[in-house]
Amino acid sequence: MASHLDLEEQEQLDQLKAFWKRWGNLITWVLTAVLAVFAAWQGWNWYQRDQAAKAAAMYEEFDKALAAQDLDKAAAAVGDLQSRYPGTAFAAQAGLQVARLQLDKDKAGDARQSLAWVAEHGSQDPYRDLARLRLAGLQLDAKAWADAAKTLDAVKSAEFAGLVADRRGDALLLQDQRDAAKAEYQKALAALDKKDDYRRIVEAKLATLGVPTAVEAAGVPQ
Repeated sequence: MASHLDLEEQEQLDQLKAFWKRWGNLITWVLTAVLAVFAAWQGWNWYQRDQAAKAAAMYEEFDKALAAQDLDKAAAAVGDLQSRYPGTAFAAQAGLQVARLQLDKDKAGDARQSLAWVAEHGSQDPYRDLARLRLAGLQLDAKAWADAAKTLDAVKSAEFAGLVADRRGDALLLQDQRDAAKAEYQKALAALDKKDDYRRIVEAKLATLGVPTAVEAAGVPQ
């Protein structure tokens, strides 16, 4: 009986050796690749957390300068944040906020540069598109019609469609193209949610072009 078992074990061992000889290298490479991918994924997650933590600390310094309305310190903090951690949400948020401060301090050119950075390098589509909308507004103020049109063309998020049409309407109206502006404002009104307060602003623009608001059209006293 023992001899019979020994023969079976030897046969199984031989089969195992044959299997490993045929497939051993492949199995080893597959396992190595899987472990490498897992290690890389773990490392990337750690790197992302580390980057976010460091960026958050730098953003706090920026936020202090912003609260104090210290443009020089705020701009310097944003520059450091964007150069060291450009892929974080903090870098995009700081860029949008410093642009507002620059505009308040009559630094429209600097504000355009800040918004242009976010529009190009922002970590997420909403940040980039919001920067483009604001940048287009400043380009319209500078009468840079072609630049504003190009900036608005780059906005792809569907949720901003109404605001893009509104900006296009502003551009056309500033160029005295009243009928074309009216059409864009009507597009904006159609795209904006009925509960969106910004609809009132678009309706006011249409009213100046002779288009009655919804309240006026219904004959309801205001």
